[in-house]
Amino acid sequence: MNFSSRHIVVTGGGSGVGAAAASAFAEAGARVTIMGRTEASLVTQGLPFQVCDVTDPASVSTAFGRARAEQGSIDVVIANAGAVESMPFSRMKPDDLNKMLNINLGGVVNTWQSALDDMKARGWGRLITIASTAGLKGYAYVSAYCAAKHGVIGLTRSVALELARTGITANAICPGYIDTPMLQRSINNIVEKTGKKPRDVANTLRSLNPQDRFIQAEEVARSALWLASDEAASINGHALSLSGGEV
Repeated sequence: MNFSSRHIVVTGGGSGVGAAAASAFAEAGARVTIMGRTEASLVTQGLPFQVCDVTDPASVSTAFGRARAEQGSIDVVIANAGAVESMPFSRMKPDDLNKMLNINLGGVVNTWQSALDDMKARGWGRLITIASTAGLKGYAYVSAYCAAKHGVIGLTRSVALELARTGITANAICPGYIDTPMLQRSINNIVEKTGKKPRDVANTLRSLNPQDRFIQAEEVARSALWLASDEAASINGHALSLSGGEV
C-alpha cells in the first residue's frame, strides 16, 4: 500500500497506538501530522505535529487548519485520542461520565468534522477511529468508558450511512487490551485499589483474550493502513474487533 499522495492526521499521536499508526503511514509514504495535548511527547516522534485538545472544537479546528496549511488537504483521519478511568457504577458522578464522553466520543466528533470538508471536496476520504472492545461488550468498573465507546460505534455506523455515496468511509477499530502505556496505567490503578500484585493483574487482563496475549500497537496500525487503502473501499460502518476472539 502506497500513500504517497495522502495526508493523514492522527490524534493521540505522541505514544502508543497513535505513534505506531503515524509511523506506519509515514513508512508507506504518506504526509503525516500527529496531534496531542503535550508537545513534549509529540516532538519525540520526529513528525510534523500540532498541539490541541480533542475535547475543544475550536482547538481542533485551529490545529487542522494549521496542518492543512503546512501539508495540504486532509485525506485520512485516525481519531485515536482517548482515556479510561475505572470506578464502581455506584460511585460514578456526572462529571466522571461527562469526562469519558467528552474525550472518547466528543473527541471523535470534533476530529472527524474538522476534516470532512476536505474529503467531500476531493470525493475521497477515510474516517477511522480507534474504539475498543468496550464498544462491543461491557466491562465491570468502566461503565462510563463503555458507554462512550458504544456511542462511538453508533456514531461510526450513522456517519458511514450518511456518507456512503460520497467516496468517504467511516470505520472503527476495536482492540482488546493493548500493550501500551495506557494499559500499564490501568494495571497500576487496579493494583492501587485492590492491593493485588501487578503480575496477577496483568495475567487476569491478558486472560480475557482467548489467545492469552495482549494486542500489539503495530497490529492496530496495520489494520488502520488497510482500512485507509483503496482495497477497503467497500468496508464502511464496520467495527473491526482485534481481540483474539473475545468478541
